[in-house]
Amino acid sequence: MTGLSGSCKADAVVLALIPSRSWANDAAETLLHRIATMPSAQPFWKTKTLTEMTSAEWESLCDGCGRCCLVKLEDEDTGHIHTTDIACRLFDEATCRCSDYANRSQRVPDCVRLTPEVVPSLGWLPVTCGYRLVARGQDLPWWHPLVSGQQQTVVEAGISVLGRTQGLEDDYTVEGTIAHIVTWPNRWPRKKPPKK
Repeated sequence: MTGLSGSCKADAVVLALIPSRSWANDAAETLLHRIATMPSAQPFWKTKTLTEMTSAEWESLCDGCGRCCLVKLEDEDTGHIHTTDIACRLFDEATCRCSDYANRSQRVPDCVRLTPEVVPSLGWLPVTCGYRLVARGQDLPWWHPLVSGQQQTVVEAGISVLGRTQGLEDDYTVEGTIAHIVTWPNRWPRKKPPKK
């Protein structure tokens, strides 16, 4: 094509226009419009399996809701897992994060370390869990910080346990813990994404 040359190098498109040809300018404008309206590259959680993710990508799948840090009780007769509104002894109720993440397995021996291999078998993970969703080939919801770009949307959506826990596990007996069985951690939120 005389008057327009294009070359593609990685993700960059370089165009050289020869201004003496108006049809070339029209063609370049059309090409630029097509490039500008092309969908951007797919995010890593849509293109990689859990085992293909880098450590940073893996850790970023956690939305920081704190639901997996709530104490669970297993019914010995049925095997059903019940979630409580009582948090793990290492849970920081102000930040919804583990207060000793690096040493959690040593300090809380029954803390389950999530790995790509175990996630698919953990039926007690919240239905809203990013690890669970991606393992099942589903997309991350609107409130997830990787989608929204903001950690606050986890709270705004009603996903976070912030302000909803009733203390830490060391504060309760087994009987007291049973009295704190709740269903909300295993539900999707009712709140819809904010309109733009």
